[in-house]
Amino acid sequence: MKNLTIIIPTYNEEKNILKLTNRIHKLIPKCKILIVDDTKNSKIGKIYKKSKKIEFIIRKNKKGRGSAVLFGLKKAIRDQKNEIFVEMDADFSHKPNELNRNIKFFLKNHCDLLIASRYLPNSKIKNWSFQRRVFSKLANFSARLFLQIDVTDYTNGFRIYSRKAAKKIANDCGKIGDGFIVLSEILLKIHQSKLKIMEIHSIFINRVRG
Repeated sequence: MKNLTIIIPTYNEEKNILKLTNRIHKLIPKCKILIVDDTKNSKIGKIYKKSKKIEFIIRKNKKGRGSAVLFGLKKAIRDQKNEIFVEMDADFSHKPNELNRNIKFFLKNHCDLLIASRYLPNSKIKNWSFQRRVFSKLANFSARLFLQIDVTDYTNGFRIYSRKAAKKIANDCGKIGDGFIVLSEILLKIHQSKLKIMEIHSIFINRVRG
């Protein structure tokens, strides 16, 4: 497998992060993990102090999930060996068991952006309230109405990027906000650059810890 970095934005994820990174390294032993943490008085750094496979960066105040991902991508692309970049959440809502399948699909189809979609026919969402389902559907409907890009899920942050896409994101994104809006901004920039965007079905599970 090509050199792979997984970027995980965190905020108050002490109950999840160690279990998640251990699981990822069992599945993909050679991958690098970059944690960008915005927790005030974070204790996570002590966990990874001596780790060579995990880099931990603390920013000390909440600047937004999108901002954390952009920060991580900008840092990761400085290493010229890195060719594939994954973003995922720390709370197990994005299933680590899907990583290898998604990466193989990404490489086989020469993608620049692969979105793990919650809204393809074989996808599932577990343990969401009715209100959150409605909010998510409305957010995706609004994004589709304005952006007119042929995808089903504009707002899920379980994604894989090529180096070409990551460089484009690092250079051009982050100008309209720093939260979840960055996900739609990234999608638009990749689409405008005529890079290849695909989706794969995914099972999304609402957090149970943290």
